Amino acid sequence: MDSNDASPPDTARGGALTTLAAILNAPRRVIDKILAVLCVVIFTALVLIVGWQVFSRQVLPTPATWTEESARYVFVVLAMLGSALVFSERGHIAVELLAERLPGVAQKVLAVVVELTVVFFAAFVLIYGGMRAASNAWGQNIPTMPVSVGQIYAVLPVAGVLIAYFAICHLVSVLAGTEAAVPELDESAQGI
Repeated sequence: MDSNDASPPDTARGGALTTLAAILNAPRRVIDKILAVLCVVIFTALVLIVGWQVFSRQVLPTPATWTEESARYVFVVLAMLGSALVFSERGHIAVELLAERLPGVAQKVLAVVVELTVVFFAAFVLIYGGMRAASNAWGQNIPTMPVSVGQIYAVLPVAGVLIAYFAICHLVSVLAGTEAAVPELDESAQGI
């Protein structure tokens, strides 16, 4: 066997992880764009609902009865999908005081532990718990809306799947070395 035919095990594993990271991250960009558009549409709907609520209470003789509950549930959907989008972009709140001071290998180990914890949380709380909550409340109708509470709760497992997927993407990218274990602060966040 020629020495040029085989790469060292670390390089082969690193190459495989880099390829896996590229495969996982390709649909992530599309999902991010879809989530961003959905969040803008949902936020616009929320603003319109709350605007109509204020207008109907202050100007019209009878206020719209559906707006308060609608705004609440639209906000829940926005919060869950928005949290998945922010997690994908690594824009969530994180205390990185300790992580920044650790050496590179320890930063990677910490990043792996954090991402695995997120996957565990997303799998059991959001996906499993969300599916149970949605199925338990599926028949519970909302009097002012044409949907059930269970249909609103269905956003929990959807957000859980997205967050788990994004955590796995981050995990593989950190292990492959294509993403920093501790994300860099952008220019606007430096003074915070």
